[in-house]
Amino acid sequence: MFQIKKRKDGKSKIRFMLTICFYQDSRRAKPLYWIKRVLKIGYISERKDGITELRINGFKQVKDIVGNLIPFIKFKKVQAKAIYSAANLLNCVKNKDLSEKDLHRLINYILVIQNNNYVTKKKKTKKDLLKILDLTP
Repeated sequence: MFQIKKRKDGKSKIRFMLTICFYQDSRRAKPLYWIKRVLKIGYISERKDGITELRINGFKQVKDIVGNLIPFIKFKKVQAKAIYSAANLLNCVKNKDLSEKDLHRLINYILVIQNNNYVTKKKKTKKDLLKILDLTP
């Protein structure tokens, strides 16, 4: 997932968040615990709907994991490459130091991911994202 979160504290009123989510029926959650143990990262939660999820946050962690997985990904390679590119950019540049060009690149990565995913919630348009990042003229 690649999200933009609004903030109330700090100089920047937004923050970017990258998360890898693995979901599994709770009756078969053992591989999620194995992945967490092997990678030594992430947290596991058991939802009330019988699904267990492993979530891994952080630009560097997401970049490293997705970068290693890209050669093996079959169905979401376009999204994985966009996530990797976003993670690489965000890992190299602090949020407050992102240029306008960087922000436009991040918007394009979000749109690539969103346009290649099935979602139930309303998708954000480029215009919406520009407004969120205060890039409107």
